[in-house]
Amino acid sequence: MQKRRLALLPLVLVLALVAAACGSDDDNGAPSTSVVPAPEFEPGTTMAALQAQGRIVVGTKYDQPGLGQLNPITNKVEGFDVEVAKLIAIGIFGGSLADIESKIEFRESTTPNREVFIENGTVDIVVATYTINDARKQRIDFAGPYYIAGQDIMVKVDDNSIRGVNDLTGTNTCSVRNSTPAANIQRLVPGANLTLFDQYSDCVQAMRDGRVQSVTTDNSILLGFVAANPTEFKIVGNKFTDEPYGIGLTRGDTAFRTFINDRLEEIYASGEWADAFGRTLGELGIPVPTPPAVDRYA
Repeated sequence: MQKRRLALLPLVLVLALVAAACGSDDDNGAPSTSVVPAPEFEPGTTMAALQAQGRIVVGTKYDQPGLGQLNPITNKVEGFDVEVAKLIAIGIFGGSLADIESKIEFRESTTPNREVFIENGTVDIVVATYTINDARKQRIDFAGPYYIAGQDIMVKVDDNSIRGVNDLTGTNTCSVRNSTPAANIQRLVPGANLTLFDQYSDCVQAMRDGRVQSVTTDNSILLGFVAANPTEFKIVGNKFTDEPYGIGLTRGDTAFRTFINDRLEEIYASGEWADAFGRTLGELGIPVPTPPAVDRYA
């Protein structure tokens, strides 16, 4: 699948080659990572419990190219969110990227069920384009942010009538239930006709068959859909929000949140975060940014 995408996007190939030239990958094309010894944790902590049971359940998206997408050939999920989850898991179990997948069970988590899955214990953490906001903090906690995206709009490649958020008035646009982008549109453009699904891939299909004129969500998500369908869709390129992506976990588990925040700062400093970004979202043409400062909110 990657080869097909590279063939469609010469720029992607150039970026991948540049990343390789910068030393992010080894000679076999695999990410170069060190082997981390298994750490010791204080008994009673979530980290100690996860280490004892030998696995962590991670909620992520399965339909977002570049972030979290199920590869139908390998039956594995791929993307930046997935790589961040692997690096967090290495901090718990030790090991390296080459062997950490045996310790992780990825479980599909759509936007409407993320808080529910954390609250009922279906997952241990959620790494799934999960914007940190005050309403969600009433139900769960967030570590991070580990990336700052921005809301934008995707239209068909020949549609020049929508150039910014205010042009959505009177048009049919699509987003996802219980999402920050949907709430933003309802607040900023009450005159837009908003269609809501559980997944953005359903919005993409709705635009393809003419039920909606546009799809609006974070630019990092939209870039993945455009990269997969470059002759059909384009991004307006006029973002109108900042969306800090956090790692969701059980509310009140301060020790676990502190551990994840510490681990994020470790992978920022080691270059592993930048390497993961370059191998995923970087292949969609997004330059590797400076990682955001962790917010250790009270």
